[in-house]
Amino acid sequence: MDRSRKWLTGFGVVLLTLLSHMTSALEVPLDPKVLEGLPQPPTITLQSPKDYIFDPRENIVIHCEAKGKPQPSFSWTRNGTHFDVEKDSKVLLKPGSGTLVIDISGEKAEAYEGTYQCTAHNEHGTAVSNNIVIRQSRSPLWSKERNEAIVVQIGVSLVLQCRPPAGLPPPVIFWMDNNFQKLPLDKRVSQALNGDLYFSNVLPEDTRNDYICYARFPHTQTIQQKQPISVTVLANSPEGERRPGFMMPLGPTSTKMVLRGETLELECIADGLPTPDISWQKDGAELPSSRMSFQNFKKTLKISDVNEADGGDYRCIATNNLGTAYHMIKVTVKAAPFWVSAPRNLILAPNETGILTCRVNGEPKPKISWFVNGVPIENAPEDHSRKVDDDTVILSNVQSGSSAVYQCNASNEFGYLMANAFVSVLAEPPRVLTPPNRVYQVITNNPALLHCASFGSPIPTITWYKDSKISIQNGDPYVIHENGTLEIHVAQPLNSGKYTCIATNNLGLRENHVYLEVKEPTRILKQPEYKVVQRGMSAVFECKVKHDPSLIPTMTWLKDKGELPDDERFEVDMDSLTIKDVTDEDEGTYTCMMNTTLDQDSASAMLTVVEATPTPAIVYEKPDPPTDLELTDQTERSVQLTWIPGDEHNSHTQKFLIQYEDILHQPGVWINLTEVAGTSTTAQLHLSPYVYYSFRVLALNRVGYSGPSHSSAQYRTNPAAPDENPSGVQGVGVEPGSLVISWTPLTGFQCNGPGLEYKVQWRQKDVEEEWSSKNVANVSQFIVSASPIYVPYEIKVQALNDYGSGPVPEVVIGYSGEDLPLSAPDNVQVMVHNSTLAEVHWEPVSFPSVRGQLQGYKVLYRRERGRHETEEDTEQEEQVLTFSGNRSEGRLPGLQPYSVYSLFIKVLNNKGEGPPSPSKTFETPEGVPGRPSFLNVINPSLDSLTLEWGPPMKSNGRLTGYTLKYQPVNNTSELGPVKVMTLQANETTITLSNLNSSMLYKFYLSARTIKGPGPIVTEEAFTVMDTTRTQPTVETGKAVPSRQVDIATQGWFIGLMCAIALLILVLLIVCFIKRNKGGKYPVKEKEDAHQDPEIQPMKEDDGTFGEYSDTEDHKPLKGSRTPSNGTVRRDESDDSLVDYGEGGDGQFNEDGSFIGQYSGKKEKDTHEGNESSEAPSPVNAMNSFV
Repeated sequence: MDRSRKWLTGFGVVLLTLLSHMTSALEVPLDPKVLEGLPQPPTITLQSPKDYIFDPRENIVIHCEAKGKPQPSFSWTRNGTHFDVEKDSKVLLKPGSGTLVIDISGEKAEAYEGTYQCTAHNEHGTAVSNNIVIRQSRSPLWSKERNEAIVVQIGVSLVLQCRPPAGLPPPVIFWMDNNFQKLPLDKRVSQALNGDLYFSNVLPEDTRNDYICYARFPHTQTIQQKQPISVTVLANSPEGERRPGFMMPLGPTSTKMVLRGETLELECIADGLPTPDISWQKDGAELPSSRMSFQNFKKTLKISDVNEADGGDYRCIATNNLGTAYHMIKVTVKAAPFWVSAPRNLILAPNETGILTCRVNGEPKPKISWFVNGVPIENAPEDHSRKVDDDTVILSNVQSGSSAVYQCNASNEFGYLMANAFVSVLAEPPRVLTPPNRVYQVITNNPALLHCASFGSPIPTITWYKDSKISIQNGDPYVIHENGTLEIHVAQPLNSGKYTCIATNNLGLRENHVYLEVKEPTRILKQPEYKVVQRGMSAVFECKVKHDPSLIPTMTWLKDKGELPDDERFEVDMDSLTIKDVTDEDEGTYTCMMNTTLDQDSASAMLTVVEATPTPAIVYEKPDPPTDLELTDQTERSVQLTWIPGDEHNSHTQKFLIQYEDILHQPGVWINLTEVAGTSTTAQLHLSPYVYYSFRVLALNRVGYSGPSHSSAQYRTNPAAPDENPSGVQGVGVEPGSLVISWTPLTGFQCNGPGLEYKVQWRQKDVEEEWSSKNVANVSQFIVSASPIYVPYEIKVQALNDYGSGPVPEVVIGYSGEDLPLSAPDNVQVMVHNSTLAEVHWEPVSFPSVRGQLQGYKVLYRRERGRHETEEDTEQEEQVLTFSGNRSEGRLPGLQPYSVYSLFIKVLNNKGEGPPSPSKTFETPEGVPGRPSFLNVINPSLDSLTLEWGPPMKSNGRLTGYTLKYQPVNNTSELGPVKVMTLQANETTITLSNLNSSMLYKFYLSARTIKGPGPIVTEEAFTVMDTTRTQPTVETGKAVPSRQVDIATQGWFIGLMCAIALLILVLLIVCFIKRNKGGKYPVKEKEDAHQDPEIQPMKEDDGTFGEYSDTEDHKPLKGSRTPSNGTVRRDESDDSLVDYGEGGDGQFNEDGSFIGQYSGKKEKDTHEGNESSEAPSPVNAMNSFV
């Protein structure tokens, strides 16, 4: 294919463009859930290469794949005309794809050669593929020829020509003999790039009759051979020695053109006797060592990935002992079109403006042509929103339905580039793609990245809040990236918490919550120590670690960076490693590694195994200091230092550390200069001017550093002009009308000579042409007075001394002093979203009125009062939100419903705040009320309870009433049916009648506004026990339900319990009498001193019981448990009233009613009333009657 030709009409191009919005480009997300339903023009995803050489023994497969929404349809052209696939039975179009499969079996493959192009189309546009040139591979036969026998004299040069047939692709050439053995090649005999065989001079062993050139064709994997060539070398008239000459290329100069990005191959083959050596040079530059290689015994120079700098004159040099020959190759680098930047598709919202750019380069400069949906843009339907300017297409105020695929063709005489880029016009509300409630964990002092990937059109604006309250703005320690990610440079524990990101565009907003947990780092507190252990003994390495308690640590031990041997002698404990019965193989470096899911720490120590003999172990000590320091090869900026190493003390020297003392500027301070290997005894030292050097050397082995050597002789370098200028140059205005220029002064070591000064230069940027300057002494700042307020200055600071000036300084931009802003934001408007969130908008102030660097806007707002007429006004603290940058809106979260707020706005710069804007008042709508302030149950009776309550502390609107729900709780703690009552807003008490006696009731009360009910307050209470066993009275006009009968309140049951208690008391008395008859029991001596005055043993002389046993008499009755505090606990065999009552802590009040609390299904809100957790025994139940 002719690569320099232009596109024909109807041909597509692949447009690779840089698509940019005026602010940023919108990328289509890869999430299938987001892509589903989004319209998308076609995009070519796979295509065959531009030049496709096929094997005639296989089918032709031309790839073309594309994606889009809806799925694109495909068509093909061949040689510029429509290719009807359906009419050719040998051609198959893969279903759902544009890939062509051509069956050429039994057909002439040449019939399908040509230029093919694929088109992918849907309702939103048309994309096209490259021009794909299809050619059949060819391996033609060698033309028949008869080679004449060659007879030459020894020492002359010789060329055996190959001249293979032209194949597609070109063949690979090599020379062999009749036995298929490759001919040996060396610097005397070599094969050129064109396949010819060159002899710089022939020798008798070159005589043979089977010089055969072979050509291997890669695609068909066939090998063709030339007729053998016979060479006879005569020695009757030998050629004498001669100077080098070039066999190829001929003449003193030649030219070579290469394309950018390709490989440059330069070849020189010389004759001569003796055989010449070849070398290469480039005039005026070094050869690119990283991309350069020599081949064919340095006769070929290859440079890969050629660029424009590789052009120039290359000199090939052939040398032997008789002289030298030169050949100059002039290399020119041209370039086919190449992309300057990568392409991307463009998504715009309606009425937005976008830019398509097709930035390419090449030599010569490529010509750029634009197409729309495969049609030249000048022939496309007219579109007034589209403007073409060379390599740029500007789309202004795009409208729905104007989606299309644009193509760009960039071509010159060496090739072309083609690429597609679609423009899709979408209107999509924001979507947050980051999964909700994701938990991020980081280690303290490490960066944390909280993602908020979003999609929408227009591009959503991302805002972040911490703990749903604090607005996060760019600035230390937070950075909000363009993709919405929130970065915390150095995370601290106080940064832990809940973070909320909100994606907003003019079609809506969406929020997402993530959580950050900052963990303590893992640290090894006690590291393993170096051990010297005798053979057969044990070695113990300790490794104690501290880690975050919420992370699970894993301890791993390594030996010489590998796993521990599988040997039971190695015992790993929680914080140690023990090696028993140590052997010589155990010697090495042991490392403990503590890993968590977030970080790790490690420490190592060596184990040295010594003989288990009484002979002293090898002692490893620090090396002795080096001696005999000497300075040689002294120059202005360098000197060579030599020394003699000291004793190594059984440990090889790892390195030497060289230090210097600057006696002129820093006497007594030794500074590290360089390090050299432990095998060296010399070092070449690079020096600075105007320094009085003294040197010393320290040696390091595995034990540690030696002491320093004695100082060398002093070496003084001469002064010179400064090599560098001061760093840290900046211009800052501290006060209005002034500019403070500051810098970090040069050290004495850097000044290079006496008389150090600084030349300070400044001028107002884009206003003044001439520089103002001032030379100052060795200080660190200079103040420029009488400067305008907050204007940019160009600043330069140059170092000077008595010997000259430093290098040309860089220009730094600084600003003069700021002053307070002059004006306040205008047109303040408030948009109330709901009862707790409002959005404030304002018109930003003009930049000149800021009079400084705009830091943002401060919104100050206060709750003035509630909107309810009865609500008391309370003094409210003023709240402040600061919005960084040039903002024009902000959100006010956490507002109180049904309230009147006032706000005003100030602009901020580094100097302070500007005047406030006029106060703006707004109101928040009603919300749900708070919980009632209290709920109490008073005046309990047999069948009624009275409830009283207080209004909510925060009504958040006009109360419309209360909702009261209540339900009984039966003996098994099950909840009965719920009754619901609606009460008026002015009611704060109610009496509930017709209730069951001795029944526990649970009450739920909530307040209501027009926005709905608020949170509930709960309470529980018992009705009074019915001891009269009479039927309840019936109130006139009211139906009274029958009360349930509680077995614990029945007279027969109470009588039964009394009888059981009396029986137990009788049995207890009989037991005491029988034990007294059995003899006297010893009493502990300590009992007399600590007897209970209410439990005294009876005396024998007064007829009462005698001494008793502490271990027997105080045992509880069978079936009961007596704890140390004297209360009687219920046993499983007790028939307690509690088993029949309403709760686990039942007891009787003074009026005979039974109260207590139930268990089981009780809700968390009902932990009120009697808090005792012990169940009373029948004895306690009886005592409650006393």
